[in-house]
Amino acid sequence: MANRFVLNETSYHGKGAIKEIAAEIKARGFAKAFVCSDPDLIKYGVTKKVTDVLDAAGIEYAVFSDIKPNPTIENVQNGVKAFKESGADCIVAIGGGSSMDTAKAIGIIIENPEFADVRSLEGVAPTKNKCTPIIAVPTTAGTAAEVTINYVITDAEKNRKMVCVDVHDIPVVAVVDPDMMSTMPKGLTAATGMDALTHAIEGYITAGAWELSDMFHIKAIEIIAKSLRGAVENTDEGREGMALGQYIAGMGFSNVGLGIVHSMAHPLGALYDTPHGVANAIILPTVMEYNAPATGEKYRDIAAAMGVCGVADMTIEEARAAAINAVKQLSLDVGIPADLKDIVKAEDIDFLAESAYADACRPGNPRVTSVAEIKELYLKLM
Repeated sequence: MANRFVLNETSYHGKGAIKEIAAEIKARGFAKAFVCSDPDLIKYGVTKKVTDVLDAAGIEYAVFSDIKPNPTIENVQNGVKAFKESGADCIVAIGGGSSMDTAKAIGIIIENPEFADVRSLEGVAPTKNKCTPIIAVPTTAGTAAEVTINYVITDAEKNRKMVCVDVHDIPVVAVVDPDMMSTMPKGLTAATGMDALTHAIEGYITAGAWELSDMFHIKAIEIIAKSLRGAVENTDEGREGMALGQYIAGMGFSNVGLGIVHSMAHPLGALYDTPHGVANAIILPTVMEYNAPATGEKYRDIAAAMGVCGVADMTIEEARAAAINAVKQLSLDVGIPADLKDIVKAEDIDFLAESAYADACRPGNPRVTSVAEIKELYLKLM
């Protein structure tokens, strides 16, 4: 079987990278940009850093900001309508996963209008055309949506998140500028950073992992473990490290899948609006313990990448425990809650377990699971 890898056509990295956006738009012959960014980023002047670049270059644009933290079908459909009315021919997505996921869904529907209901995009939809060209500018160091073929949209009527996987949605250009992430508050930096670590760890142990993806994931774990504490304290080195580490994690997991940490986190976002990174961070150590018997020597590699000393001399059980403890310590150090008791309601456990089992990320889990076992994991986390 052939292993497929899909990445951006072009990516820019480092301080000041947003200056390249205007040149890319002009070089590609685009006339007007549809700027897709959430209300808070507009309110606090983060989006303006990019629109100032467009203004200076004389590039026309329209701004769309009807985007919730967990974007809904309605957000996407409103965006499709606004894009058509704008006369734009490309999208500049500025933000975290919410802005970029919304932009991807809009871009896909513009070029594949038969999927205008949005629900039909769930899973691996048979779209035929590449989405409207997207230039993605992340403002968080976590989702890596700028380099992935995935996006998540909430079906508010059914209280569930739809994971969509489509090679046609990947942004043509990613602009990863740590200056765009410098205004993130500590809590958001911690949550999105632990999301990135979850991507790297789940991607490393997922059923679809192979040598090329392993290379990205181990490097991402190393960079994130070294950088996240500094990023939370807003050091330049920490911000720059996280900007790179989360992108490298995205290069990997986008192509091989994830596991039940994400499957269990998605329903929490849909039902309680729990921030995705927080949900992942809380769930990750418990699921790592559950998955350990199906991971061979990989936890030894994870522990070493996270800076644990003496890993080579440990037994496999000791190495696995060391990897899990290193994740727990990092999560504790950056202020993530230890359990779900303040989030999950006992009466929702059955619904959550069933939703997690139905989630598109579940088949990638290295250990075969069941609704009953996922229910036990939720209960353990309470």
